[in-house]
Amino acid sequence: MNAPAFLTTRPRRAVDVLDLRNPPIVLAYGIGVDSTAMLIELVAQGRKPDLVLTADTGSEKPATYAYLDVIRPWMAAHGIDFRVCRYVPQRFKHWPPYMSLLENVLTNATLPSISLGRHSCSLKWKIAPQDKFVETWQPAIDAWARSQKVIRLIGYDASPADTRRHAHALTIPSDRFECRYPLREWGWTRDDCIARIEAEGLPVPPKSACFMCCGSQPDEIRDLPAWCLRLIVLIEARAAPRLRTVEGLWRTTTKKRPGRMTDFIRAEQLLPEGEIDRIAHEAPTALRLFQDAAADIPLPERPHLADWISQFNAQLELAA
Repeated sequence: MNAPAFLTTRPRRAVDVLDLRNPPIVLAYGIGVDSTAMLIELVAQGRKPDLVLTADTGSEKPATYAYLDVIRPWMAAHGIDFRVCRYVPQRFKHWPPYMSLLENVLTNATLPSISLGRHSCSLKWKIAPQDKFVETWQPAIDAWARSQKVIRLIGYDASPADTRRHAHALTIPSDRFECRYPLREWGWTRDDCIARIEAEGLPVPPKSACFMCCGSQPDEIRDLPAWCLRLIVLIEARAAPRLRTVEGLWRTTTKKRPGRMTDFIRAEQLLPEGEIDRIAHEAPTALRLFQDAAADIPLPERPHLADWISQFNAQLELAA
């Protein structure tokens, strides 16, 4: 007599039938108003994310780095796992090694891709490093093994600008992530986000962006320290011989501002006239000579581009 089928069939583990564990939640933290307000409110609702992750381009505004000193203690007090990741270049060919977006564009004598009408700088320096970090994060590895997607929280608010960004994001499929937008679910505008941060007793963060971003408004350039302004002049001078379709970091001239941030810095007298001329005429050649010399040095001993930038800033600061 044959045994009943249910006695000869291998018992199925519970995980094979149904795994009720919740997928891990990662909050993409841009150190700006929207993502800060989203984080504060989620914690207040008892919905603390499993991980808060920031991608550092190495070229953010000084005020953005300063805000990290404000928000880190707040997150630590609420038991939040906060990590900062960065894109790490691996191959340098004949170039000095570079470790930031600023160093990247100076190495290649170009502008950030957003100034050229593209967005690959964000993909390379912000999105890709976060994806790579999550790939090594054990809760994500376990979730993918269960055929679950990692929940990624993104701080798009209900304003018209973020509505357009949200609509574009919905067209990008992913096998590993499910993106959610709490601020839009709550119907929060930027003003609502500012009010929520203030209600928490925290200062409102500055607009989060690289200091040479083409999205910067004139007042934001006025607020930059002199060393950032000098580097902006250098970026545009270094890239100028290769530019064909844009004038500079601001792309093209409008009624409100010129296409070149250097022209704005000059007109506003944010740097001395002679200093601007010296940077524009001498620094690109000095940088090329540094790169040529570095090419003859074995990579393990090769100086980094950050060494040249530090010397560039130090010399100009001393002269000033």
